Amino acid sequence: MQRPQLAEFMRRMGEGSVAVIASAPEAVRSNDTHYRYRQDSDFYYLTGFDEPEAVAVVRPAHEEHRYVLFVRPRDPERETWEGRRAGVEGARALHGADAAYPLAEFKEKLAGLLDGARNVYYRLGANPELDELLVKQLTAMRARGRQFRAPDSITDPGAILGEMRLVKSPAEIELMQRAADIAAEAHVEAMRAARPGVWEYEIEALIEYVFRRRGASAPAYTSIVGGGANVTVLHYVTNDAQLRDGDLLLIDAGAEYQTYASDITRTFPVNGRFTDAQREIYSVVLDVQEACIGMVRLGLLAGEVEKLIEGKEYKKFFMHGIGHYLGMDVHDVGLYRVDGRPRPLESGFVVTVEPGLYVAADAEGVPDRFRGVGVRIEDDVLVTSEGHRVLTAGVPKRIDEIEALMARDGEGKQ
Repeated sequence: MQRPQLAEFMRRMGEGSVAVIASAPEAVRSNDTHYRYRQDSDFYYLTGFDEPEAVAVVRPAHEEHRYVLFVRPRDPERETWEGRRAGVEGARALHGADAAYPLAEFKEKLAGLLDGARNVYYRLGANPELDELLVKQLTAMRARGRQFRAPDSITDPGAILGEMRLVKSPAEIELMQRAADIAAEAHVEAMRAARPGVWEYEIEALIEYVFRRRGASAPAYTSIVGGGANVTVLHYVTNDAQLRDGDLLLIDAGAEYQTYASDITRTFPVNGRFTDAQREIYSVVLDVQEACIGMVRLGLLAGEVEKLIEGKEYKKFFMHGIGHYLGMDVHDVGLYRVDGRPRPLESGFVVTVEPGLYVAADAEGVPDRFRGVGVRIEDDVLVTSEGHRVLTAGVPKRIDEIEALMARDGEGKQ
């Protein structure tokens, strides 16, 4: 059965266009071993086909074969080692291809597939081998102009697919809510397990255990589990330090469920109780509307707020953006600016909201009590016609809620 996304993509393609979209390549981990395979998001979005070494050709104007798949054929010997393949038959029966062929036939059929098209939707640079084949084929077709009509242009399909993927369907929202619920449960378990003496990698293992136990295929990205001074390193992934009494722990971890991502960050005290300094910074981050004024109040910045904003002085302590699109990719596709202006949010968008403050341990000109303190709080938010829905509301983020969750016998963790 063909996906509705494919029909919509065909509708949006320019008249007389053909699209050539390839699967993701397998990535070598070392020698003859590979990383766990993850399909290209655009390819999976249109086809639902989850195997490597595949190419989809989409031709809306063709009378019979509008959607053609080239795939690995069935191979009992290879399947003994690597698992069952859909094969040519499965590409038609299970994935709705109007026609399907072994991948080895793609080269010889390419000229016929492109003949007469005005434009080819294809992403140059993602697959060098396929780039070379396509360019050579177009050159050969132009040289044989009496036999073939070669396309006039190549266009990146990302302009269409980015807009399509940006607005989530009800089915996609359901999958994203599931991904968010799984990640939320993992974060709550991490809060319960954290205490002085535990190692960062133990918390990481617990989080990813919950992901897999609840049906997520994998983490949506490499999990960040940083305690102490590591909370001020934005993309810290070493995760090998021991947690200490009095430190904060920052966890940035999301689950991928049926190719859709969640992305949650929480920061909390290892021993279950915020110190006064930690509480001050955490409160400012939680109240993001007053973030710049809060930096001045804390003594991190000095001067007039308007001039500090104009000079971007806040970037000493807040280096990243306030959020990003979320979907099949954790940093999902779609334009952030249209006609040179920031794009208004629309119903069906899913975005993260992740303010933070990070005071390096060797920061100069700041109160001593704040050095080495970092806080980020991140939620996934669905934009709706009525307003918004926080998909990740299942993880506490208020100080009293966190301390209550982590408390043991009302005295905090010891």
